[in-house]
Amino acid sequence: MSSVEAFIIEKEGPQQEVLQFLNDLMMSTPEVTSKIRYKVPFYYRKSWICYLNPKPIGVELVFLRANELSNEQGLLDAKGRKQVAGVTFEKVADIPVEIVLEVIQEAIWLDETTPYASKRSHKK
Repeated sequence: MSSVEAFIIEKEGPQQEVLQFLNDLMMSTPEVTSKIRYKVPFYYRKSWICYLNPKPIGVELVFLRANELSNEQGLLDAKGRKQVAGVTFEKVADIPVEIVLEVIQEAIWLDETTPYASKRSHKK
């Protein structure tokens, strides 16, 4: 059992179901790997693509380079954050699978075609 699977099993009810569904969606994408970072599941290809962040109610699917995505579907909410944006689902039935897959595919395309460059300022 992977550390991500163990993380999901520790949760209960709708939150566990949403985590499992989104994990399955990400892991069905070729060449995507997962690992626990900062105490939550992260998904990688060449660099970080997204992570799952359990909330008191629901699970937020967060894209790390959302500021570089089109978000033409209007799915992602930055909530005042500069780089990342996400969407929170309370139950599996709330997940618009086709739209989520479009965003995942765009994020993977970005990861494949544009190297990630940290936007943090480097102090000298």
